[in-house]
Amino acid sequence: MKTKITFLTMILSFLIINSISAQEVKKNDKKDKKYEVVEIQTSAICGQCKDRLEHDIAFEKGVKSVELDDETKILKIKFKKGKNNKENLKKAITKVGYDADDLPADQKAYNALPECCKKGNDPH
Repeated sequence: MKTKITFLTMILSFLIINSISAQEVKKNDKKDKKYEVVEIQTSAICGQCKDRLEHDIAFEKGVKSVELDDETKILKIKFKKGKNNKENLKKAITKVGYDADDLPADQKAYNALPECCKKGNDPH
């Protein structure tokens, strides 16, 4: 009798834990459906560029995360669907002073960049 109760308790515990895990997966799936990720090629050169882009673009509407790959210079942006879009984010990048895919940097913003962040310099 005691063995049956222990066995039933173990099965119920397993089912409860499994149910909770399934609910967590569903919550995470719903969260991911609310967001979109875009990748934008930039003209960033150095660590200052990375810091500047990640900081400034993080304040754009709906943006959840921003990360610049040091090697490829691709800015990966995760944002809430319906709050922003790739074209607006590209324009925001140009306003920081960097090229964004096919859009050239805003000249005034580009001129305000430190010399080490301007085109033609070697990555450092």
